Amino acid sequence: MQLIPAGSQPARASHTAKPDPVKVWNQIALESARARRASDADIARLAALVNVAMYDAVNNLSTGCGRADRTHALVPPDRAPSDGNEYAAASAAAHAVLERLFPENAARFAAQLAADLKALPGRSSVNAGRIYGSSIGAQVVAARSNDGSSPVQVGPPGYGVGQFTGAFAGIQYRNLKPFAIANPAEYVTGGPPALESVDYAAAFAEVKVIGSAALVDADKAAIYQYWSLSAGTAQPPGEWMKIAITVTEARAIDLEDKVRLFALVAMALADTVAPTVTTKLTYSSWRPLTAIRAAADDQNPETEANPKWSPRAGTAGSSPEHISGHSSFSAAAATVLAGFFCQDEIAFSHVSDSSLGGEARRFRSFSAAAAEAGRSRVLGGIHFEFSNQAGLEAGRGVASEILGKMLLKRRGKTHHGRCPL
Repeated sequence: MQLIPAGSQPARASHTAKPDPVKVWNQIALESARARRASDADIARLAALVNVAMYDAVNNLSTGCGRADRTHALVPPDRAPSDGNEYAAASAAAHAVLERLFPENAARFAAQLAADLKALPGRSSVNAGRIYGSSIGAQVVAARSNDGSSPVQVGPPGYGVGQFTGAFAGIQYRNLKPFAIANPAEYVTGGPPALESVDYAAAFAEVKVIGSAALVDADKAAIYQYWSLSAGTAQPPGEWMKIAITVTEARAIDLEDKVRLFALVAMALADTVAPTVTTKLTYSSWRPLTAIRAAADDQNPETEANPKWSPRAGTAGSSPEHISGHSSFSAAAATVLAGFFCQDEIAFSHVSDSSLGGEARRFRSFSAAAAEAGRSRVLGGIHFEFSNQAGLEAGRGVASEILGKMLLKRRGKTHHGRCPL
């Protein structure tokens, strides 16, 4: 099949004047997560819950009405009404998820739902969509209530040469039940190179220079800052949900396709969590700050200690070094976006939560943005390049599995447009 660029896809005429529940409710979800200073794993799971609920609500109504033939994500379409409004269902599904996860924001969520429904014509179909969407959202939250994301667990600090010396919060996420992949263990890496190896020495030498706080370089500092995404931001998973919003706003994509894209991206982000956390916990590797200051103990004659060395980031990092979560999350999302559009080289400009002065950066492709996100951690002096590359590989693997088997047409595997995926 030939590729039809996403920008050339016309929206369905009946949808052009309607609200955008995917954008609105993802933004509201991220607002709530920022206020709680949620972790990257928390936000990845949240995005999956919200977007799987919206997808199943919309897709099940489409399937029930005979207009689509795609598989569901979590909740089957057995009881979908024949006359439900899909926009109402999407908003109600997201609302049902968020009011259960963030009860303190119930009034805010209720006001948004009321505004969404008021903007839609047809009281009977809107009400049917609302009721159905609410049911789907409730079922999604119930189905994931014991998915391994709680209670919170903290790993003890490591001891000895090569070990991460701080406590590692959120290790329960190593047990997070997948939304889409078969086995998270397949994406756990073989570990970092041995401390006495040439590969380790090479990565050590690079970050010691390029990630040093003593090296004044405005461009490198700007890249690090843009992707830093610390506590109180959308974190890397939320930032990639924002990128999906940025990209889809510039294109005519109907609701059925949009909820599917966001569900795929969010599931890939969530399913990247377990292998990332498991890898970190398995190897408990030290960060460059510790490694460079204590290099006299690493038994590698090619590494030279600098007890006064500091990273450009100004922090050592809050979890074990291997692998880079920024890299795994970014590669997972970028791979899904490229697969959905059947085109990696879609240029976009985007303002991150960490952008100084609200300045945007422009990227020529999804993979270029993911590569920069991963590389930013080396420029910040908080990751070695081998952990960046391992993270990118893990994220791509998770996303590729999901693209190959999830939310596909039952007759032919297609994503957006006419790409042969």
